[in-house]
Amino acid sequence: MSREHSAANAVLAERWRQRPVSQRTTGALLSFCRQKPLGAIGGFLIVGLVLTAIFADIVSPYDPLLISRPDQLAAPSARYWLGADHLGRDLLSRIIHGSRTSLYVGILAILLGTLSGTSLGVVSAYFGGKVDLLVQRVMDSMMAFPMLILAMAVVAMLGPSLNNIILTLAIVLTPGNSRVVRGAVLSVKENPYIDAARALGARDLRIILRHILPNVMAPIIVLVSIQLGGAILVEASLSFLGLGPPPPTPTWGGMLSGTGRQFMESAPWMAIFPGLAISLAVLGFNLLGDALRDVLDPRMRGSR
Repeated sequence: MSREHSAANAVLAERWRQRPVSQRTTGALLSFCRQKPLGAIGGFLIVGLVLTAIFADIVSPYDPLLISRPDQLAAPSARYWLGADHLGRDLLSRIIHGSRTSLYVGILAILLGTLSGTSLGVVSAYFGGKVDLLVQRVMDSMMAFPMLILAMAVVAMLGPSLNNIILTLAIVLTPGNSRVVRGAVLSVKENPYIDAARALGARDLRIILRHILPNVMAPIIVLVSIQLGGAILVEASLSFLGLGPPPPTPTWGGMLSGTGRQFMESAPWMAIFPGLAISLAVLGFNLLGDALRDVLDPRMRGSR
């Protein structure tokens, strides 16, 4: 029975490989939605956020910087679906354009932080010895500070601007990424095929690029998906504290800061809707990240 079962699985696998790429992709997505419905909800939230950011100029009913004095603090209505702020600017348009800022900061910061953290983690684990000791002590010293406190210190030194926030978040995320990648590389480099590659005369750079990095991509992908939500939240926190992009750039955290608190009683929509946008974005990335961790992490697959 076991041989028949194995043969049947082999036939099914071969048929699956012969299908067009579009059918295989669709089937994989449907299977993921069935197995991880919460992850699918998070994915839909992220897709909606990305599409909103891409087509912000088209879907925004008004210019986010357009000031209308007669409409100051206008309540939600048919004209202003989410109301207007203290300068009469449409809140919905500002939230839509604020998604661009959040995604721009989050994606670039995660890419830079992942690249630097992966590089340091791989070098530290692969070469070991004094290199590993030096790199990890530097990472430990950075991780001794809470993320937001370290980010505030770096932004205060560099100055509040969009690119400086991206650089700050990349610096803050590097230590955690380095520790995760280092642990994965320490496990992978003990495999026999690494010793075989060395015996065949492969150089260190080739071993790292061809044999180690492809086998640690799963935890890196999970790390990226989970940290995107955290990066958006830190960016919103810095903007809320006045360390984000200067006005009139629409940012979710900036909408919560200052006027959002000042008019909390007379115009609560100025704080409620930006806060809801931040919550939905972070929730979407966290749900998708948890689902990808369950699917890609072999230890999680084995525990089910």
